[in-house]
Amino acid sequence: MSTDVVRTTDVDASPTLLQALGDPTRWRILQHLATEELCTTHLQELLDTKQPVMSHHLRVLRDAGLVQTEPCGRFTYYRLRPGALDDLAGDLAGLASAAHRAPGRRSC
Repeated sequence: MSTDVVRTTDVDASPTLLQALGDPTRWRILQHLATEELCTTHLQELLDTKQPVMSHHLRVLRDAGLVQTEPCGRFTYYRLRPGALDDLAGDLAGLASAAHRAPGRRSC
């Protein structure tokens, strides 16, 4: 029985991305940004959050490489970075595939 770890990418950024995605507010932010570019004010209104809280979540998403920013006058617009979730999706698909073909338990 193989003890290899299923890994589909050279650099495993999945734990960092999963940590960023693990917060319900950040998940909701990405759901909105997947369909349109929004500024902080829009996101605050959509999620009924205060500015400092929103700024924190956006910083986490930006540091994880999930969102891009574009300054527009005194506003900053955010969008989901194209391809940002592709490697993670591949890693998750690899785990799912491995689970389906797993032969069973290892004997002790």
